[in-house]
Amino acid sequence: MPDTAAEPQAVCSPITRSAIFIVATLSPGAAHADTVRAWCADVAALVRAVGKRVQGGNLSCICGFGSDAWDRLFGQPRPASLHPFREFGTGARRAMATPGDLLLHIRADQMDLCFELATQLMARLGDAVTVVDEVHGFRYFDMRSMVGFVDGTENPEGNDAVRFTIIGAEDAAFAGGSYVLTQKYLHNMAAWNDLTVEAQEKIIGRTKLSDIELDDAVKPSWSHSALTTLVENGEEVKILRDNMPFGQPGKGEFGTFFIGYARSPAPVEQMLENMFVGRPPGNYDRLLDFSEAVSGNLFFVPSASLLEALAERRPDAAGAGCGPSGSTGLAGP
Repeated sequence: MPDTAAEPQAVCSPITRSAIFIVATLSPGAAHADTVRAWCADVAALVRAVGKRVQGGNLSCICGFGSDAWDRLFGQPRPASLHPFREFGTGARRAMATPGDLLLHIRADQMDLCFELATQLMARLGDAVTVVDEVHGFRYFDMRSMVGFVDGTENPEGNDAVRFTIIGAEDAAFAGGSYVLTQKYLHNMAAWNDLTVEAQEKIIGRTKLSDIELDDAVKPSWSHSALTTLVENGEEVKILRDNMPFGQPGKGEFGTFFIGYARSPAPVEQMLENMFVGRPPGNYDRLLDFSEAVSGNLFFVPSASLLEALAERRPDAAGAGCGPSGSTGLAGP
């Protein structure tokens, strides 16, 4: 079990009915960097203040920072496994990297709580950041994804959720932290709905109504379930998904915001390689014939105590604004 003496952010909190995901880039200039650092000390107080307006509303906010943003804002030391988002696949089937330095994952059982907290947090940041993506997600019936299947069935729970998502002694300076990979997917629902339920079930690897995993004898090796299941030393390696559907039916937009937490980016990246490249190569996830990834970012989520302490952190003069070798300027399973 990880040493969680450093209290994590609300990574392992129960899934709520509503969420807002905000991805932003940092504006140039030392004054803007100072604003973001100072803001780190305000987040927890704003969550408490807004959350008290609706008791039992389960309001939380998780803040994460991309690789280049960490170097610019905080310098050394840096989280051991933080790096720019790694792309997988080619052509139309590609897990693409997109700009993003800061992630806000705001959750509550009511959208008004999410909305108010997002308003307050962004007002404090002002022009120190530029929002490049904002998604308002909702729970779809009984935890269904936009394509109609239950999402997050295999999420770890309780102590297992902590064990798989929270950093421990392997990176002691950042114990209590986590990594989070985000992607926004858009679905071709007309083509998906043209499939029979049986064909959909083979693509997902589970039954649609009862959410039972298909037997290995009938589940294709290219199904989503097969390719996102990882086994290491005889044990399944899990991540914590908090995906949310979103969309605008009037515009024909139907999507899923994928968000996966883990104590290392490695398992999420392996899942993406399996999906987009294939296991073996060419045996790719057939769900990608109907779903396109239009964003991709990797962030480090500091512990709650470290997030507050980061308000006083300054990068070394020699390293200010410098990313790792080969940095692309993108955030960054």
